[in-house]
Amino acid sequence: MRKVYYNGKFVDETEAGISIYDSALMFGDMIFEMTRSFNKKQFHLKEHLQRLYASAKYLRMNLESVMTMEEMEEAVYETIRVNEPFFNDDDEHRIMIDVTRGLLSIYQEVVGTHKGLNIIIADFPLRWTVRGMGELFDKGINAVIPSQRAIPASLLDPKVKNRSRIHYLMANMQVSNYEGDNNWALLLDTDNYIAEGTGDNFFIVKDGTLYTPEPRNILRGISREYVFEIAKEMGIQYRECNLDVYDVANADEAFMTGTPFCILPVTSLDRQPIGTGKVGPMVQRLIKKWSDNVGLDFVAQIKDWNKKFDTGEITVSPYSFKN
Repeated sequence: MRKVYYNGKFVDETEAGISIYDSALMFGDMIFEMTRSFNKKQFHLKEHLQRLYASAKYLRMNLESVMTMEEMEEAVYETIRVNEPFFNDDDEHRIMIDVTRGLLSIYQEVVGTHKGLNIIIADFPLRWTVRGMGELFDKGINAVIPSQRAIPASLLDPKVKNRSRIHYLMANMQVSNYEGDNNWALLLDTDNYIAEGTGDNFFIVKDGTLYTPEPRNILRGISREYVFEIAKEMGIQYRECNLDVYDVANADEAFMTGTPFCILPVTSLDRQPIGTGKVGPMVQRLIKKWSDNVGLDFVAQIKDWNKKFDTGEITVSPYSFKN
C-alpha cells in the first residue's frame, strides 16, 4: 500500500487524516502544492516549494521554523523512494503537499491529538490524474464562462495556493450542466476580464504572440511561468495583459496550462470555434518544445496510459456532479 509522509513518519495512505477540529476543516485553512515528474524526475520542485513557503509566510503559518525548505525537499524525495515499489515502470510521481495550521486554539488543550502544523506529503500515480485526457490533445476542450466569478485579490489573494476554493467548485458545478462534453470552466474576474480556470491558467494566441491574463487576480502557475521560459527560447513574444471575452472569441488559438497535463488546447468558447476550431500550430510547437526539453513526449505518454488503463466510462472534465 502507498505510504504518506505525515508529520515526520510514514503511514498507510488509508490512515492519513487530520482532526475534525483542525483549522483546515473549520476554515479551509490549508496551503498545498502538486508536482509531477517526467521520466520519474521531479519537474520544478524547488519552484513549487518556494511558492508553498511564500503562501505559508503570507498566512503566518511559520512553516520555516518547523521544516526548512531543504528538509521539505528531502522529505518529498524520501516519499518518492518509499512509494516507488508501488508504482509501475511507466508511472510518474504526482506529489501532493498539504500544510494545515492544525487544531484551533480552543481545542488544543482538550483534544488529545497533534498540536501545531500538519505537514502531509502524498505520492499518487499521475496516470489516474490525467485519465481520459489523451483525446483532448487532438480535439481540444470547450471553455465555458460560468456566472461564478473569480475572487479578486482585494478580497482573497489568489497567489496563495490554498484549499479555500468553494468558488472553483461552484464554477465547476455550473459548467457541468452545460450541454456537450469536455467543458472546462474559464472564470472572469469582477471587472469582466478573463482570469483563470479552476486550477489552470489560460493563454490565447493572436498574430503569433502569446497573451495571458495579468497576474493580479490569478494563481501564478508554475506551468504558466514555464511557458514564458520556452517562449523566450523559441523567440515567441508574450504579454501579460487584461483580456476580455471579445479577445478570446477573436483569438487564433487558445490553451490551458496546468501541472498534470502541461498544455491543453482550447478549441472553442461556449461551443463557438476559436480560430479554426482545431488545435493550432502554436500550441503544437509549444507542446513539442516542452516535450523536447524534458526528454519525454508527455502527450504520447498520456495517450498510452489511456489505452492501457481505460476501464470503462471516462470523464475528462475536472469534476462530474451526478444526482
